[in-house]
Amino acid sequence: MRRDVFQAIADPNRRAIIDLLAKETLKLNEVAGHFEVSRPAISKHIKILVECGLIKIKQKGRERYCELRYLPLNEVSKWIEHHNKFWDKKLAALKKHIENKKTNR
Repeated sequence: MRRDVFQAIADPNRRAIIDLLAKETLKLNEVAGHFEVSRPAISKHIKILVECGLIKIKQKGRERYCELRYLPLNEVSKWIEHHNKFWDKKLAALKKHIENKKTNR
């Protein structure tokens, strides 16, 4: 199942995993070692991040490494940019309206 990147970043544990992997590629066990939740719980979070395309698992010998993939985060960035422009325009209009009311008193 292909998951949505917004679903991935909705959970604080998954955001923390993304932050960890933004600094360096880590073994699966190393990722789990940074959290107080169970390893199976971290595995579920990793699975969701993989399904969203945010993490790629690479096998090197017997070890499995988690590598962050930034491209899916562009979707989030575009969404935020769109809404920032929308609200900037709305707030500028509100400011202009308030200033006009003050000068018309």
